[in-house]
Amino acid sequence: MRQSNLSKLSLFPLTKEVDSHGHLYIGGCDCVNLAKEYGTPLYVFDEATLRSKCQEFQTEFTKRYPNTLVIYASKAFLNRALAVILKEEGLGLDVVSGGEISVAHSVDFPNEKIYFHGNNKTADELKLALDWKIGRIVVDNFYELELLNTLAHKKIVKQSILLRLTPGIDPHTHRHTTTGILDSKFGFPLADGQAGTAVAQALSASNLDLKGFHFHLGSPIFDTAPFEIAISLVLNFAREMKTNHDFHLDEFSPGGGFAVKYTVDSQTPSIADYAEAITAKVTSLASELELTHPKLIVEPGRAIVAQAGVALYTVGSIKEIPGVRKYVCVDGGIGDNIRPALYEAKYEAIVANKASDGSNTVTIAGRYCESSDILAQDVSLAPVSVGDIIAMPIGGAYSIPMASNYNLVPRPAIIMVKEGKARLIRKRESYQDLLRLDLI
Repeated sequence: MRQSNLSKLSLFPLTKEVDSHGHLYIGGCDCVNLAKEYGTPLYVFDEATLRSKCQEFQTEFTKRYPNTLVIYASKAFLNRALAVILKEEGLGLDVVSGGEISVAHSVDFPNEKIYFHGNNKTADELKLALDWKIGRIVVDNFYELELLNTLAHKKIVKQSILLRLTPGIDPHTHRHTTTGILDSKFGFPLADGQAGTAVAQALSASNLDLKGFHFHLGSPIFDTAPFEIAISLVLNFAREMKTNHDFHLDEFSPGGGFAVKYTVDSQTPSIADYAEAITAKVTSLASELELTHPKLIVEPGRAIVAQAGVALYTVGSIKEIPGVRKYVCVDGGIGDNIRPALYEAKYEAIVANKASDGSNTVTIAGRYCESSDILAQDVSLAPVSVGDIIAMPIGGAYSIPMASNYNLVPRPAIIMVKEGKARLIRKRESYQDLLRLDLI
């Protein structure tokens, strides 16, 4: 096997193997056989990798800061099967919609471990959260602060909340995923005094119980320094609020945004690196500022689910322009993974039925009527033929929840693999599914 393929395999789930025929296995299952049985495009999730990442986050943070709750950022990908695994592993959930709350409720996820985020939650979503006794609502703006207090008053409940603050730190991620700068739709800015006003208003609200502060800088963040700077700003603000309003910080969340390796040459901190930087800063600064050490909430999403997921595609047409480019076209694309077009995201790939073969430079193109429908540009693959199976790693985060029915193409099936067995966790959409909600 060439070194390039050996390096690429490091990006695949922890259970990956290549057999003597050059077939890629995930979770003990032959990816070529999976493609035949379930069709393509197909998303394959490895249960062992999912559970391992959950456990690694909990171990690395709690051994440094015991009072830590790890909550999974559902927007990376959530369905009922995944929610059950997260519940079994003891994680909480960061949700951002009534739909995500409904998935959690359907599997009896512990309500006290659910944190409801979002910059424009509807009144109906807030009512749902109150009815189902969601543990924390992370309030994003003054409109929501007033609306939630009114709704809680009508239901005769006192809702625990965090305030989302905007510390004004640029983590230098893609402009579409930067959320902690001053010019952001999210949160109460520290710089202009809105955060202080929000604290005063929250403390005076009859039916709200302010527990602490939250911030989120963006994603993915390839350096620990932005976390440390933002933690310093927010904990100093907490000290100011203690002086001005006798407010005691019970809970504190520096959000998530932990990076993962999408390509073999990308450099990312380890989970241990993130845990050390965040917990050390919170511990030392809370002591220095004479604050009670708060409960720490961290919100990994991508970093838990990305490596566990692999996208499988079948090769169709192949177009070679001599001296320019060779296009290998597959049966998926921006309909199931818009990230390359939207974020200029980079991916690697291998031929699942020739995982041990040599390499040629090709561009993997999708099937959609858009020139931007390119999944991976100028990647090294084994010689490709019609009908080959392309496997793209690090497919577990954001691809599926951002999927669409563009060109009225049904969305793909999803399976979970474990110890040589596969189970369907979401059916492939049919043409009938696409027509079901239409009225004439």
